[in-house]
Amino acid sequence: MNWGHSHQIITRRNALARGYSDDELYRAKHRGEIVSIGCGAYVDWADYRQLDTAARHRLAINVAAQRTGNGAVVSHTSAAILHGLDTWRLDINKVDMTLRNRVGGTTTGSRRLHSGPLDDEDISVVDGIAVTSGTRTVVDIACTNGFEEAVVVGDHALRTGKTTFEKLDALLGRSRRRRGIVGARRVAAFLDALSESVGESRSRVQIVAVGFPKPELQQPIYDNAGNLIARVDFLWRDLKIIGEFDGLGKYSMVDGKTEYEVLRAEKRREDQLRALGYVVVRWTWADLENPQRLRALLEQAFRTATALKRS
Repeated sequence: MNWGHSHQIITRRNALARGYSDDELYRAKHRGEIVSIGCGAYVDWADYRQLDTAARHRLAINVAAQRTGNGAVVSHTSAAILHGLDTWRLDINKVDMTLRNRVGGTTTGSRRLHSGPLDDEDISVVDGIAVTSGTRTVVDIACTNGFEEAVVVGDHALRTGKTTFEKLDALLGRSRRRRGIVGARRVAAFLDALSESVGESRSRVQIVAVGFPKPELQQPIYDNAGNLIARVDFLWRDLKIIGEFDGLGKYSMVDGKTEYEVLRAEKRREDQLRALGYVVVRWTWADLENPQRLRALLEQAFRTATALKRS
């Protein structure tokens, strides 16, 4: 059955206007030909299955925005997706929207409705949809989600220019009575625009959580002749400790080099850093999921560096 062009949203109204019946829609859904994206809207399954999670959520946002009307603004996690921000471990099963001049929030089948004042500067437009600004989005998420999740979003927003520290400070100052604002201030104080990935943002949170000082980020390391050796993820300068987060794909083909060649170059780089007196410690996604493992890795690195400094 031809439901329309690729990735086109199929509404019940349009389907009926084209001659399909409710029974045909029902049977098509249960045969797996179309998938519901909320509010009486569907997408061809052959197209839908090719989309990543964020793209699927954008389709749901389009439907929810049309249904809710002009008084609603896409916000919170849904706004982060429209802004292209990282949404690690945030709930995207429902579309978040803020209704101006409404008291209290509610959850429907496909939408999570929030309430609260929105100034004109809190609203922007993305792809023709009213959405909270990058700054308001970061603060909304920081007020309603966990610290680590909010830091991931906030770091990315700073890095990509969706907000600035000045704008965050101004909005936090205007939101003194808001629920969750104390936690949001903690998040804002912790953010760093130099964090380059979800893994690096999470690493920073975990490093402090397991009792170690915050490192410097993305610092250049030079040899004794002044030649640049590396730009490292994390640096504890006083003890000459370098931390590196090994994310997935870090050693895949780069600039035409094979994985083996990339690994050899990385080993030479690390040998040069150690020859300069640095202690190098590495961790992975698995270590971030097990804070005790990360603590053990860092403890060993700090013990080694302290002993080298004393020798």
